[in-house]
Amino acid sequence: MIERYTLPEMGRVWSDAHKYELWCRVETLVVEAHAQAGTIPAEVVEPIRKAPPPTPERVREIEAVTQHDVIAFLTAWADNTEPREAAAYVHFGMTSSDLLDTALAVQLVEATDILLEKADRLVAVLRDHALEHRNTLRVGRTHGIHGEPDVWGHRVADFAFAMARSRDRLRRAREAVGVMAISGAVGTYSNIDPAVERYVAERLGLKPADVSTQVVMRDGISEWISALAIMATVCEAIALEVRHGQRTEVRELWEPFGKGQKGSSAMPHKKNPIMSERLAGLARIVRAQIVPVLEGIPLWHERDISHSSTERIALPDASIALDYMLNLTIKLMSGLVVDAERMRANLESTGGLIYTSTVLLELVEMGMSRDDEAYPLVQKAAMETWETGTPFRETLRKHAAAAGLTLDEARLDEVCRPERFVERLGPVFDRLAALS
Repeated sequence: MIERYTLPEMGRVWSDAHKYELWCRVETLVVEAHAQAGTIPAEVVEPIRKAPPPTPERVREIEAVTQHDVIAFLTAWADNTEPREAAAYVHFGMTSSDLLDTALAVQLVEATDILLEKADRLVAVLRDHALEHRNTLRVGRTHGIHGEPDVWGHRVADFAFAMARSRDRLRRAREAVGVMAISGAVGTYSNIDPAVERYVAERLGLKPADVSTQVVMRDGISEWISALAIMATVCEAIALEVRHGQRTEVRELWEPFGKGQKGSSAMPHKKNPIMSERLAGLARIVRAQIVPVLEGIPLWHERDISHSSTERIALPDASIALDYMLNLTIKLMSGLVVDAERMRANLESTGGLIYTSTVLLELVEMGMSRDDEAYPLVQKAAMETWETGTPFRETLRKHAAAAGLTLDEARLDEVCRPERFVERLGPVFDRLAALS
């Protein structure tokens, strides 16, 4: 991921320097386990433990010759070991994937914890914003068309619960990727005792794979990348709502716009929803990683490294992009401007058409058949309002009179009251208030 969208903490997780620190840690734990079992000399442990990780530059220099990243790392690290002879016992009984998959599991867990912390914060921001606007009336839309009265807090509550579910989904996926294996060339423990695997797993906070044939099956990582994609798409759903709300014709919502900020190089009046649009673009990057990672589950007879090149790009890019997205969505919702007056004006802009559903039911209760009498009458009145701008109550009264029907105006006053439509949302906001 390019530097523009990389936050420091997550960038550190996926840096080459940190990767080699983890590789050293894994190899050192394996050496410790062997030494405790008496498999290798105990005196080599301390020199290996003290050897500093090799620099990424040195590893790249050696890899240019060896064309093998793990061998390049082991060579560079051996050069840092005193006495160098102690390094002969590094990687004892292991295969490359033992090191790679185990260290990767640590990185995935570290990345997940960063994402979960931000997801917790975003859930809280969404919850509090929704509760603040539980009485902010606005029109509810379906297909982009005005439907019935609603409150802004109801819409945001949907996002809050969706983000909470996404967070919980990612928590479960954390367990799926916190899996390692140190089982040798084809996973049969031919040259390494399973006790070594258990020793390393315990100290890294990971779980040994139930079975490994050298490469840990990628279904767990696929679950993880899918959880990231879903969370990113929930962020995009929030962003899309803001983008619609900030359209000039709507003008109900505004992204935070800082002092000195410019909206357009050509049109000084512009205040564009750039944060939301950035979220929409980055969500595509996260979602795009699902299929390549899924295709790492089937490998050539019986193992290969076709998954490796994909994951070097997909896993860092997805988690770095989502980390940035969560941070940006928190800023977006924390600074979002809600124009309650404009929401009310839009609610009233169709001359009462938003009350057709309750008027329909009222006519049915008066004894009219729904499909043959009530619906056609209300629809004709509504279409005349659409076409002429005449308030709906007037067109309704006209068409009712033509049908020989006298309307109860006091009753219509009640059913056309916008607050009436949201009176039963109390339990939703009670559940929301308990969300954490």
